[in-house]
Amino acid sequence: MTLLQAVILFLAAVLAGALNSVAGGGSFISFPTLIFTGVPAITANATSTVALWPGSVASVGAYRREFRPWPGLFLLGLSSLVGGLLGAELLLHTPPATFVRLIPFLLLVATLLFTFGGSLTAGLRRRVEKMEMAPWVITGALAFIQLIIATYGGYFGGGIGILMLAALALAGMENIHEMNALKTLLATCINGVAVVTFIAAGAVAWPQALVMLVGAITGGYGGAHIARQLNPLLVRRFVSVVGIVLTVYFFIRG
Repeated sequence: MTLLQAVILFLAAVLAGALNSVAGGGSFISFPTLIFTGVPAITANATSTVALWPGSVASVGAYRREFRPWPGLFLLGLSSLVGGLLGAELLLHTPPATFVRLIPFLLLVATLLFTFGGSLTAGLRRRVEKMEMAPWVITGALAFIQLIIATYGGYFGGGIGILMLAALALAGMENIHEMNALKTLLATCINGVAVVTFIAAGAVAWPQALVMLVGAITGGYGGAHIARQLNPLLVRRFVSVVGIVLTVYFFIRG
């Protein structure tokens, strides 16, 4: 790794950490940058996850005032841990090019769900009220969705923030800052178990990971503080724009 590559990786990690604290999708910046600097695909993905994880932890601290305890939090956390482990193991046994082809389709669905989540949430709420579904049924359904998201998150990680924001919107949450706080906590669980799996498998490029780790912490903590000061509507629009741009890019790239 040259000095120029180290500078590029650091700056990419700052931007990726800031993006993760606002809307997710930071690995769409860190992963291609690692590839560009010569790191093999599987190693690049594992290294990106390890490098960005401390930034997620820092973002959790920055969002502590927005965090509100939720009755189904334990179940969502458990789903995140199990899914993250499954996804990480799947990645380690998958050809490098396979998961890349799935990214634009997964991100497209997530972006559409988040963009139109308000109207969909209203419709789902009316149906739930008519069906008189028990709260535990709703919580169980959200936990199952979170398991799927977490599996994808452990597998690649790009866009899981948008996916979780979409799921939380459909579950009835409306405050974007509280959603970001919960999303960041769950993402930390997903990536945390994936980090342990990748380290145990020896799949991390440590020189690159350490450089990006410092940048991700800086960007993650600063990005969370900036996002908290913004109008919720502006943050929602920003999330949608990020999703659209990333979706178009990866469709073109594929």
